[in-house]
Amino acid sequence: MSTDRRRLHRALGALLLALFVSTLSSTVVATALPRMLLELDGTPTQYTWVVTATLLAATAATPIWGKLADLYAKKSLLQAAAAVFVAGSLAAGLAQDAGQLIAARAVQGVGVGGLQALVQIAIGAMIPPRERGRYAGYQSSVTALSTIGGPLAGGLIVDTGWLGWRWCFLIGVPFAVLAMVLLHLTVRLPVVRRAGVRIDYAGATLITAGVSALLIWVSFVGDAFGWLSWPTAALAGGALVLLGLAAWVETRAAEPIVPPRVLRRRDTALAILGSLAAGTAMFGAAVFLTQYFQVGRGYSPTEAGLLTIPMMAGILVSSVVGGNLVSRTGRIKPFLVTGAIGLAAGFAMLGLVDRGTSPVLIGVAMVLVGAGVGLTLQNFVLVVQNAVPLSDIGAASATVSFFRSLGGTVGVTVLGAVLARQVAADTAAGVPAPDAYGDATGRVFAISAGVALLGVVAAVLLRPVSLRTSLDLPDPLATATVAADAADGAPPTGTTAGSRTASAGDGPSGTTAGSGAAPPGDGPTGTTAGSRTASADDGLTGTTAGSRAAPADAADR
Repeated sequence: MSTDRRRLHRALGALLLALFVSTLSSTVVATALPRMLLELDGTPTQYTWVVTATLLAATAATPIWGKLADLYAKKSLLQAAAAVFVAGSLAAGLAQDAGQLIAARAVQGVGVGGLQALVQIAIGAMIPPRERGRYAGYQSSVTALSTIGGPLAGGLIVDTGWLGWRWCFLIGVPFAVLAMVLLHLTVRLPVVRRAGVRIDYAGATLITAGVSALLIWVSFVGDAFGWLSWPTAALAGGALVLLGLAAWVETRAAEPIVPPRVLRRRDTALAILGSLAAGTAMFGAAVFLTQYFQVGRGYSPTEAGLLTIPMMAGILVSSVVGGNLVSRTGRIKPFLVTGAIGLAAGFAMLGLVDRGTSPVLIGVAMVLVGAGVGLTLQNFVLVVQNAVPLSDIGAASATVSFFRSLGGTVGVTVLGAVLARQVAADTAAGVPAPDAYGDATGRVFAISAGVALLGVVAAVLLRPVSLRTSLDLPDPLATATVAADAADGAPPTGTTAGSRTASAGDGPSGTTAGSGAAPPGDGPTGTTAGSRTASADDGLTGTTAGSRAAPADAADR
């Protein structure tokens, strides 16, 4: 293995550790929630918000972290996000009531949003899309296994007497600190700064406020107040006004938090739609399946976690095998279509669940859901990264992550509200609580199946593309120069022996291999088409078609 490849793998290991710890924190509480809220005298509504607070904060913070990544050193931002995550984890582990726990989880969510977005951005800046398919499989495995495996870890912690539920939060602290150290030692990325860029705080504030108002309304309507009442008018109406203002601000901001130029791309818009479905599936399955096994079927937290192993197996196999096939073939649509169909079929089967459903049927359904998540989760991000220049990869990746987190946040909140109301209605009619919970879970997953169909539509409508082999889209000036040299019969400018121009079959890149390094006087801001990639000296894989290498002093050290 070459030195550059070893450096890449070490850096990738540090990034994946940070991703694993942050994602695990979102769902590790799923099996611990009943005992946690019992000790803290929490209410059923607070039960859902212990999960939702983290998802909502992560959703709101993700696009801001993404925009910062286009302005400042990515490695420094990764370490800052890890520090915020550690602070939130410590506060959650020391919380003395449900309110403190929810507030601490919100702080933790800000760090989670940063780590999840910045890891994707860093990998996007290190590895060309074609090769990234293989690594996306590993990334998808880590994300999905930590999400689905969180309940198993939480169950083991809660059932271990000398630990207790507080260690669901505290156990991530040493691993997050280790990730910070490894990131400092192994990750070196080019610093790409663009002059005159400002953070769209107004857009971020309006989006966060609008989504928060909507989720609060969904959580309490029909219980604390009626559907036709002044709180409904204030919350639901206010949410629509705030989101409408956010859309207006985003179309006029110089650097919008959710860039319209990214949303206007057909493949990006479809990938976002698919990510919404994948986010709802991933978080909904993790939260509601473990609750079903515990409350509806009477299993212990550890047993409930173990029963989700079929889903973890489906994720692991599909993400690794699918990722390698994507890299080998350069084609991504067939895998997205297959995964989206599997996801919808799995949830349709889970929609048949009641208090007496065969474990075999549930196991088969979980394998399908897991395979669907493994084939779609990171591949929708890869579609977007393949379609945008390196200078926009931070905002584009964060936009997809934002909508995926939004899907998970809305999904958990809305489905939790549906579940709670159905259980309340059934128990009021005299149905025992465990039976009512088991029967109501099927309705939640039937709704999830309908949401998953949106992912199928998005995957089918995607245009077939081949992943490019370069880190960046082609430089129009360099491409014109190469074309002119070829017409004159001269060797292409800036190419090296053995280099070739990308063929039409190479997909959207249309780039040329070995298109020359930036001259010594070409500083970090002297990019062409707003992009720059790292050289082999930076510990990365080395640039390929159409990329410009950054000088050593531009590296993020």
